[in-house]
Amino acid sequence: MKQTPLYGRHQALGAKVIDFGGWAMPVQYSGILDEHRAVRESAGIFDVSHMGEVWFRGPRAAEAVQRLVTNDVGKLADGGAMYSCACRPSGGIVDDLIVYRAAADDFLIVVNASNIDKDFGWFRDQTGSLCEIVNLSDETGLLAVQGPRAVALVQSISDRPVAELRAFTYREALVGGVKTQVARTGYTGEDGFELFAPANEVAKLWDAVLDAGAGDCKPIGLGARDTLRLEARLSLYGNDIDEEHTPHEAGLTWVVKGKGFLGEEALAKQKAEGLKRKLVGFVMKERGTARHGYNIVGEDGAAIGVVTSGSLGPTVGVNIGLGYVPTALAQPGTRLQIDCRGKSAAAEVVSGPFYKRRS
Repeated sequence: MKQTPLYGRHQALGAKVIDFGGWAMPVQYSGILDEHRAVRESAGIFDVSHMGEVWFRGPRAAEAVQRLVTNDVGKLADGGAMYSCACRPSGGIVDDLIVYRAAADDFLIVVNASNIDKDFGWFRDQTGSLCEIVNLSDETGLLAVQGPRAVALVQSISDRPVAELRAFTYREALVGGVKTQVARTGYTGEDGFELFAPANEVAKLWDAVLDAGAGDCKPIGLGARDTLRLEARLSLYGNDIDEEHTPHEAGLTWVVKGKGFLGEEALAKQKAEGLKRKLVGFVMKERGTARHGYNIVGEDGAAIGVVTSGSLGPTVGVNIGLGYVPTALAQPGTRLQIDCRGKSAAAEVVSGPFYKRRS
């Protein structure tokens, strides 16, 4: 398995390490529920150095990035970021990602760890003639510091004002003495930052955050990362979104705003003709936990959809999930039946995130 630069830190902290898409990653330290609560109530630090960083450089870099992603890259200013998808010509999602604009001729796309090689190959095949495309994933470390106290914590060890950053903007700062790109982004439903640093210095940055946040900040594993993102109704690639589903079906029409991107024609046609299935959020109304791959069934017991994510929502206190169902069953308030290992359990479709932090 591949290891991030922080693998030794995880071992020293007694983390339970698992194989996550070929990476040796911590799934938990003190326990998933404890770590989940720490992020909701205080602050947590995540090692996400397994994520991929691909740079686009040159006079036509913006053109290349716009061909690849569904959102409107032209709306980005220097120091801005946006969430988007990359699609096949069929409209299927190659990956969901974040685009960062450093300059008019310099863009970064952060991709999911399991998709680094696939995405880099796709990017080069489709736009390699337009600009220089460089995969700097191995040279880049990435941390996420999330929670109500995360902003003040990172500010306390930064040499520049980062607390004033708006959502989806970033700037360079020395954080704990390490040259860092501080981005007001995250994947937990809480406020906070994602911190990009050289791979050979990210351990120093990790130590600085934990030292400054002693008593307020805990290391967080992939287990709590998953329950946090699910409560915030944030999709996970490979579970909730993939090449067999489109942004429209996944509830991501709001990131389909660009022009001239791969898949534009197919997505426009699908939207005009109407969707046959949608990704919905649901809460369990009877005892049972929906899990990835469980069938959503009709009155006759036949499968009509599939659960893509599901677990207890520790903050909201109920079992929650996501899944694809026929469009006619996607309205909030609709009752569904989940086949939980041979036993049918009732669920109800709900709108919006399961958890939303206070402003």
